Amino acid sequence: MEEGPALQLRVFDLNCWAIRYLSKRRQERVQLVGDTLRREGFDLVLLQEVWSEWDYSVLKEKLGGCHPFSHYFRSGVIGSGLCVFSRFPILDAFLYRYSLNGYPYMLQHGDWFCGKSVGLVVIKISGIVFNVYVTHLHAEYCREKDAYLPHRVVQAWELAQFIRHTSAGADVVLLGGDLNMHPEDVGIRLLRGWTGLRDAFAEAKRFEGCEDGCTLVPDNCFAAKTELQPFPLGIRIDYILYKAAARFAVRCEELRTTTGTAPGRDIPYSDHEAVMATLLVRRQGPAPGPTLGRAAPALADVVNEARTEVRVGLHAAQRQRYSAGRMAVLALLLLLVQAAAGLASLAGWAAGQPFPRLSFSLLAVLAGGVLLLATVLHLFHTMEVKMLQGTEEEMRLALRALQQRLAAA
Repeated sequence: MEEGPALQLRVFDLNCWAIRYLSKRRQERVQLVGDTLRREGFDLVLLQEVWSEWDYSVLKEKLGGCHPFSHYFRSGVIGSGLCVFSRFPILDAFLYRYSLNGYPYMLQHGDWFCGKSVGLVVIKISGIVFNVYVTHLHAEYCREKDAYLPHRVVQAWELAQFIRHTSAGADVVLLGGDLNMHPEDVGIRLLRGWTGLRDAFAEAKRFEGCEDGCTLVPDNCFAAKTELQPFPLGIRIDYILYKAAARFAVRCEELRTTTGTAPGRDIPYSDHEAVMATLLVRRQGPAPGPTLGRAAPALADVVNEARTEVRVGLHAAQRQRYSAGRMAVLALLLLLVQAAAGLASLAGWAAGQPFPRLSFSLLAVLAGGVLLLATVLHLFHTMEVKMLQGTEEEMRLALRALQQRLAAA
């Protein structure tokens, strides 16, 4: 039975698409986001893709009066892009960087340089401890041939594990961010099933915004229309998820999304739509402990499905490691042959230089460059293999524990 008055919490989540020098009308949109947040007065603001610390400073200055507490998470070469603004004091903060995040040689995508992570801030409101997580997972550039799916599944697993192992002392858990996964994707099902998080869109009593809660829609002038061609209504990849400890109850009273251009302006806030949730948190009497119930067999299936995707990625990484290693060996052999030919010429064992000196030198430089590049790639894919093997083993242990609990039930 519910007891006591309810605490209302208004949460704002947005992928700001604020890439310095690349995002269209970035500075104007950052100012617009700051003005809107200052006017609306949300309790918590969770932002992604604030890549520039200058943009963060602009927002911090604008929101200093209504959101005096904030934290910017730094990670990777250009940053994590994650930041949190709060009306309430931030008691603690921590960043976990995902072990896999794309490939450094895929320069056109650039995720590897971003240091994709999950940020945690701890906030206490009216005696209730909130663990607030903000994250941004690897993008999906091609749904039909998604080379990054294993990495995104690993990130979803690490996110779920991070939440499970850091939220034991929290009364309420909130997660907001651009998860780059559709609601039915294996990564989302794994995250929700493993942590018990509930989807604000699915639970909301009232909804207002884009159809089906989509946050990447073709009507947005900044959205990539070609990527959305298979989805005429758009896709939902930005989420607010939540759960409560046994002594508390949380429900979503209202969920809204922005719908294109900002009020009175000719541009939207971002290429993504913002997600805004109104949550009610209430203390309640002792609740029964968690049980496996009917969800456990489905969770076992989801973990097994995710493990299969990780194994697919593992086999691909092993092939890439082998190819890079073979290339390095061939380049090394070529250098050794050239060195032997050069030594023979210097010692007078050969009648003369078999190749023109310039061609000989250029070939040596080329072979050295290939050797260096192939060695770096071999080392990178070796680390990728180890991370995938480690995740697959963790999932195997989790699956075995689930099966044992099911057998004992």
